Amino acid sequence: MLAPAHLIGANGMRLGADNRLYVAQAFGSQISAVNIDDATVDIISPADGEIVSPDDLAFDSRGNLFATEVMSARVSAIRPNGTIDVIASDVPVANGVTVHNDRIFMSEFRADGRIMELFADGAPPKVVATGLVAPNALSMGPDGYLYFPLVPMGEVWRVTAEGGEAEKVAGGFDLPTAVKFDTDGTLVVVESGSGAVTRFDPVSGTKTQIAKVAFGIDNLELVPGKGIFVSHFTDGGIVRIDAGGAAETCLRGAMLGPFGMTVSKNGELIVADGMSIATVAPDGQVGRLAMLLQHGFPGYIRNVVEEADGALICTNSAGDVARYRPGGEAEMIATGLDTLMGLVTDSDGSWLVCESGTGRVLRIDGKAELEVVADGLDKPAGIAIGADGILFVSEIGSGRLVAIVDGKPQVLHTGMIEPHGVAVVGDTVMVLDRTAGKLIGVTAGTATVLASGLPTGGGVGRRINSPPGIAGLMPGPLSAFADLAVLADGRVCIGCDGNGSILTLSQHS
Repeated sequence: MLAPAHLIGANGMRLGADNRLYVAQAFGSQISAVNIDDATVDIISPADGEIVSPDDLAFDSRGNLFATEVMSARVSAIRPNGTIDVIASDVPVANGVTVHNDRIFMSEFRADGRIMELFADGAPPKVVATGLVAPNALSMGPDGYLYFPLVPMGEVWRVTAEGGEAEKVAGGFDLPTAVKFDTDGTLVVVESGSGAVTRFDPVSGTKTQIAKVAFGIDNLELVPGKGIFVSHFTDGGIVRIDAGGAAETCLRGAMLGPFGMTVSKNGELIVADGMSIATVAPDGQVGRLAMLLQHGFPGYIRNVVEEADGALICTNSAGDVARYRPGGEAEMIATGLDTLMGLVTDSDGSWLVCESGTGRVLRIDGKAELEVVADGLDKPAGIAIGADGILFVSEIGSGRLVAIVDGKPQVLHTGMIEPHGVAVVGDTVMVLDRTAGKLIGVTAGTATVLASGLPTGGGVGRRINSPPGIAGLMPGPLSAFADLAVLADGRVCIGCDGNGSILTLSQHS
């Protein structure tokens, strides 16, 4: 239904001496190098490596590659010989990084953010500016000032590299996430909220829109003779913009997850995709309804269902349940729950959710009242409702699939490694064993492997880095949830978080 992603989210980018585009993937927890001529991709720092959730990158003249680790409050260096050193720690929400004449500068994406100068040998950082509202990817200008966006303010500011009072340069941008200087001295600004790529002249103050692409832009890189390359944190796609402003796909995107999935009234798949909420039409066409940086969005999304009136009920990494209409303000229904995973709507309109951290299945009604349907479960994850109203739940901790009868679990199948999503098709209960990469069907007490070799999780024997999250913005850990959903034609959709794809299984598969 949806082909795999080359990258699991695309964040900061930097052109290497080998003319490859190096791309940080905060949510895939890896760094890749992209050949922009043939779109081949090589992993430089793997998802189970020493660097966790890299967000931005910069090279110095010696070949050191510096990576901010946005969720680990540190900056690391990959040396030319491959060794990795931490050059700065205790730098909360370390985000943008740039190198100018081998001087390293970094920004902290937080309410009281700082611009820091770092040192390749790990010497103590120097504070350049402080008290900034969420500064992001920065660039040194020809005037000796560091330029950077303040994302929620919609502004670009600057400060001298030697430190001092920062000053506003321009405003009116729609969630600007990164800036970089072109060779003509103009500043290219990417606007994540609208997808606009804008050229700004710091001398005259004029703005010119170069191109407009999908919203969810993270960063950019200017490649001589090739154009402007723009990354998207929403789907891992990279777009090339030529000198005339025409945009073309360099690397096709897919899903950051996908995580929880549901089928809408019009037959589309609605996907909780962490940083955004996506739709996938039966023909595989992808749309994005809303994203995290937009005002009112309900956090890092793990699951979603649709109400009869079209509103979305979402769960997030903070343990909240919210009612949300894209473009509006999320209304919190329940807050502070512990690791919400599976989510379904019952016949009476209430919602059933697996609170994995406490071992409970909860019922939440429209008045925000909570009822414990079952407890004592071992990390419940997936949930589905049978035709007779019986609940089927997977337990990650015990590796079981159970039916909930009178609030007590009855075992249907056991021996799985990490069971996640559950679905009911006719008289068969299906469960997705994420780590094993298997879809198992249980019919009349007999279990059958319906599909194997699925790209879910990290695979047996491999422990990928789970992004630790960011306090106040997307509390962690940002645990994955690999889900199942059943389309109107009976096809079962399989969320493959290992590579961002969605597969389908039909009766004729």
